[in-house]
Amino acid sequence: MVTFYVGTYTSPNAAQGIYRAELNSVTGALSAPVLAAKAENPSFVARHGKFLYAVHETGTGEASAYSIQADRGLKLLNSKTGLGAYACHLTVDPAGKNLITASYGGGTLVNLPISADGSLGDHTFQFGNSGTGPDKSRQEGPHMHAAYVSTDGKFVYACDLGTDEILRFHFQSGTHQLQLAEPRSAKTVPGGGPRHLALSKDGKFAYLCNEMLSSVSTFKIGADGAMTLVGTLSTLPNPTPGNSTAEIFLHPNGKWLYVSNRGHNSLAVYAVDKNGSLSLVEIADAGVKIPRGFAIDPSGHWLVVAGQEYNDITSLRIDQKTGKLTPTGSRISVGKPVCVVF
Repeated sequence: MVTFYVGTYTSPNAAQGIYRAELNSVTGALSAPVLAAKAENPSFVARHGKFLYAVHETGTGEASAYSIQADRGLKLLNSKTGLGAYACHLTVDPAGKNLITASYGGGTLVNLPISADGSLGDHTFQFGNSGTGPDKSRQEGPHMHAAYVSTDGKFVYACDLGTDEILRFHFQSGTHQLQLAEPRSAKTVPGGGPRHLALSKDGKFAYLCNEMLSSVSTFKIGADGAMTLVGTLSTLPNPTPGNSTAEIFLHPNGKWLYVSNRGHNSLAVYAVDKNGSLSLVEIADAGVKIPRGFAIDPSGHWLVVAGQEYNDITSLRIDQKTGKLTPTGSRISVGKPVCVVF
């Protein structure tokens, strides 16, 4: 059995915070969810060793640190506020010394140092972006949507949906500092709305899901960490009004890439060849409505996807030869699940 945690949007009569459940690594069956920590709108969670971190998507912007207990429950260590309105994403650097958060409302990126006991310190870096995009209904200003540390640990990349760019920062884990690089960003597809990234293990490629145009873009990463757009593919078999992409992950073996479609309610699967280019394998039924967050278990045999619309989570088997997905039939109920992490 493998434990995973679920971030949610909370409400009085539904989800109450962060939940935990178990995946049977032989059958793909999911256990009944258990409330691991009561919290307000913990919409994105990240794990590093024996600690779990969450951002709370509220008007003030807040992040919390938890220690994972012997029973896999969570003990709150501390919280920090003032991250910018509607903090929506976070990442822990590989050394476990920094928590980097992105806030949609204010277009801000913040770095919080992590102490040896897993708790969060006061922020050491804060950046507010500026600019707009061609879609004035969604891109009237900056909307920082995600942050990632490069494979070599030297850079932080931040996706701004509002300005159609992936910002690049020099990063020093030991001093908890970031510095805007030059050039400062890679421009993405105009009006695409960059949301989340997946970085290859060799550090040579990045894959971006464009939320607003339902597409995935491939970038080549140079020795200096700068990104160059190579190409873009649709995540849909045909135009689907109202669809938007949400999450993107590379399989642990690096051979397949997965992107979720909210509206079409599917998962686009791509093969990744040796030169980093993508080719479509299939667009599979996600088995849930509004598949927002998903995760691949450490073994690479199972994909667990959260359905925001109907308050459910299901698992799919990953074919180890093709990367294709097959439903297991296992399903559990969690109120407004939006993020899954093993």
